[in-house]
Amino acid sequence: MGRPDSGLGEWMAASASGGYSRQRQMGLGDLLLENRIIFLDGPIHDASANLIVMKLLFLQAENRHQDIHFYVNSPGGSVTATMAIYDTMQFLQCDIATYCVGLAASGGAIVLAGGTKGKRYCLPHGKVMIHQPYGEVGGQVSDIEIQARDILDTRRVLNEILAHHCNQPIEIIARDTERDYYMNAYQAKDYGIVDEVLSNPKKPPVGIPIPANKPVEGESAPGTTVS
Repeated sequence: MGRPDSGLGEWMAASASGGYSRQRQMGLGDLLLENRIIFLDGPIHDASANLIVMKLLFLQAENRHQDIHFYVNSPGGSVTATMAIYDTMQFLQCDIATYCVGLAASGGAIVLAGGTKGKRYCLPHGKVMIHQPYGEVGGQVSDIEIQARDILDTRRVLNEILAHHCNQPIEIIARDTERDYYMNAYQAKDYGIVDEVLSNPKKPPVGIPIPANKPVEGESAPGTTVS
């Protein structure tokens, strides 16, 4: 499989030919957006999610037939904010290529997995982490019961989303998300969260993580059943 058009080559060429004065007038985010590149960095909260959603909608309105390149380096955060991004991604008609650079954890993993099938990527030393949602309950007994039911339902929804995009049995997802479940790039590919691990063929990656199907001692391989 050839390397994907990540959007960066076009951006760099345009920046080189566009002149210094034009670059000074535009922020880095504007230059990236002009080349259909979105970067989710840091925790996911309402403000960051709203900005991502607006960028996605803008790029769809500009050209619904051209890919969006969505880079993710995030520890996750708010479930509702994560779902706002995820639902918008599924709503759009244009393909969304997702890339894990650094860490895609919790909600970041949901966003990464939610990219267009066949166009989900991870850099060689990227990490992915999935787990069950955190929740704090308090108040009257009846309120605690309501909040607990909502947390359990949220967990079910997130597990079903991962099962769908990873093509994994829901039982495997439920088991693996009991605790923080870390995967390197190759394990994430084997699990189904990403489709390819990207690297520069002229610069082979150094310090390759444990390959897929070779778990850390004492752990089962991602996606395998346990008796």
